[in-house]
Amino acid sequence: MATLSIPVLDPKIVEQLIPQRKPIIMVDSLLGYQVDSVVAGLTISDDSVFLKQVYFQECGVIEHMAQSVALYTGYQYFLRDQPAPMGYIGAIKQLTIIRLPRVGEQMVTTATVLHEVMGVTLVDVVTKIEDEIIALGQMKTVIANS
Repeated sequence: MATLSIPVLDPKIVEQLIPQRKPIIMVDSLLGYQVDSVVAGLTISDDSVFLKQVYFQECGVIEHMAQSVALYTGYQYFLRDQPAPMGYIGAIKQLTIIRLPRVGEQMVTTATVLHEVMGVTLVDVVTKIEDEIIALGQMKTVIANS
């Protein structure tokens, strides 16, 4: 059973674990990994494509949540010495965004796997800033060509 013993805080290493590339990279740290969950972080920078004034927009929060799931899958592939697969959002259900993050704040998203079969992963996602929940819902992601 694989777990992550120390967080990966180097964004360049995290980037190797996901298929996305700049300017659409919305995770910069892998804070935790277990066989049924991942914890990913993103500190909001002032040059983000999803920034409007000082607020990170809803589409950015959703993309961060999806890339947290991609990081979960990418880390599994890394453990098997394979490149991160391409994928996409298959469905979003019961998504609530309570507030938008500001420049300088760190979002921390926990994605807990409910089902994973044949390249389809269904997760509960909760995004926090410090101890405050700012977004939550369910997301289904699909690995392309699976």
